[in-house]
Amino acid sequence: GWKGHDDDIHNHGLPFVPGHEVSGIVVEVGKGTKNFKIGDRVAIPFILSCGSCHECFVQKRPTVCEKQEQPGFTMLGSFAEYLALPRADRNLRVIPPNVSFVEAAALGCRFTTAYRAVVQQGRIQEDGVSVVAVFGCGGLGLSCIMMAKCYG
Repeated sequence: GWKGHDDDIHNHGLPFVPGHEVSGIVVEVGKGTKNFKIGDRVAIPFILSCGSCHECFVQKRPTVCEKQEQPGFTMLGSFAEYLALPRADRNLRVIPPNVSFVEAAALGCRFTTAYRAVVQQGRIQEDGVSVVAVFGCGGLGLSCIMMAKCYG
């Protein structure tokens, strides 16, 4: 991206704070936020969806939200000291006490991508798909296998 092939970097310019895998502790709660309180340990998905556009509301595909925001791309990322995250009640999730911040942060990108591949594109639920082939079992491949196991 820093070489110039990502439009979002051109749009917001430099300096910029990268980092798209995010977890942390809530230190302030915005107006209208009801599901979180100061001190909550939270994980944040890579794609912050709106919940009201055609893709989110009608198609039930928040991973391709028409109004999405992405930490580290369209807004400050996880290397910033603090982040203000939009639509917190929709996009944040509380981390159980036995899950580390590192583990939780890794889930936001890998499992969002795995969900899009296996559930939305692969249609494991809708079309009765019962076989999934994964070529390359790194972090994303293993996440696809776990997603397939959960849904099929």
